[in-house]
Amino acid sequence: MLTSLPAPVLGLIALLLLALNTLFWVPILLALAIVKLVLPFRALRLHLDPVLLRIAEAWIAGNRGWMRLTQETVWDVEGIDDLDRGGWYLVNCNHQSWVDIFVLQHLLTGRIPLLKFFLKRQLLWVPVMGLAWWALEFPFMRRHSEQMLDRHPELRGRDQEATRKACEKFALIPTSVMNFSEGTRFTPAKQQRQQSPYRHLLRPKAGGIALTLNVMGDKFRAILDVTIVYPDGAPSFWEFLCGRMRCVRVRVQGLPVPRHLANGDYANDPAVRAAFQQWLQQIWREKDAQIDALLAGGTNDRR
Repeated sequence: MLTSLPAPVLGLIALLLLALNTLFWVPILLALAIVKLVLPFRALRLHLDPVLLRIAEAWIAGNRGWMRLTQETVWDVEGIDDLDRGGWYLVNCNHQSWVDIFVLQHLLTGRIPLLKFFLKRQLLWVPVMGLAWWALEFPFMRRHSEQMLDRHPELRGRDQEATRKACEKFALIPTSVMNFSEGTRFTPAKQQRQQSPYRHLLRPKAGGIALTLNVMGDKFRAILDVTIVYPDGAPSFWEFLCGRMRCVRVRVQGLPVPRHLANGDYANDPAVRAAFQQWLQQIWREKDAQIDALLAGGTNDRR
């Protein structure tokens, strides 16, 4: 363990190990992705997609390695023991930091299929990682403000079509579709600006999860509702690299797919839209109360 080193030194070592791990695996991902792009045959895709996913899992395993070497985190986790890596899942989680993604990958990779995120299109230009996300066919979305969508309603249809096409690809092999319903990381300023009724959460957005369920609802084994709590406060990415994530508490609950909502027309039926929003808001009220309890409670140590 390197945790006795000064935090800035530890952070630089962790960053170097992350970079080396990424630079080793991403060229392999890209080479196979280009083969799939040049030879776009369904049979070839069905053979190459599992290989690409295994490479991504190897990259995540490498990240687990340097995390164990540089972190002394207490992992207080419940609800991940009876999952199935051969089934489809829709994963829905609160969002506080970029560190959430490392937490989710660390806990869920190997227990369920690889998490696939909907990403802002700007992230395509992130050095190296943008190419990796493209190779793994993470969907890149052009996110527009409600004001822009009101002025140009045709833009809403474009994002919906992009989501639909991505979900059709996800349906080919077992996949875990990752959704942060808040749409952005939580901060007190955003909470106040939204006038959020929740103590620890922003207002959830139902559109993305509704469209995903509409396209893939018959595939999903369950919805995994994930709650992440950092008792010492959500760490920044640099604080995480420096080993300052002392404790993280995670609760995973399997929820049934609401078939009556998944088969509805969220975009055009106000009644379906209202019912979907009520369903998600109830989950969010329960999550908010759970966060209160986790901040006040003890730990179930799973280092």
